[in-house]
Amino acid sequence: VQLVESGGGLVQPGGSLRLSCAASGFTFSRSAMSWYRQAPGKERELVAFITSSGGNTNYADSVKGRFTISRDNAKNTVYLQMNSLKAEDTAVYYCRGGPRYDSWGQGTQVTVSS
Repeated sequence: VQLVESGGGLVQPGGSLRLSCAASGFTFSRSAMSWYRQAPGKERELVAFITSSGGNTNYADSVKGRFTISRDNAKNTVYLQMNSLKAEDTAVYYCRGGPRYDSWGQGTQVTVSS
């Protein structure tokens, strides 16, 4: 199982980023997927979740209305569209999934700063 995140970077407040997580080594279309984040000195927290079909999603209250999780099962990829970014969104973002929902990517840094 391999999960590889990409798309992080430095963005100004109010800006947007799109994160991608490319999956391999398992049947992606059967796996729920999620995005987590961990800011310095804080615990890792769930940001967004999507079911295997993509039919249902859930979000942390702090990102509702600003972030959108989606997936393309043909490309074995899950995305996180992040709009109206705030300084408090600064963190390392990780995707989670796999056949037992216990695999993690290496993370991608998102920094929101002017």
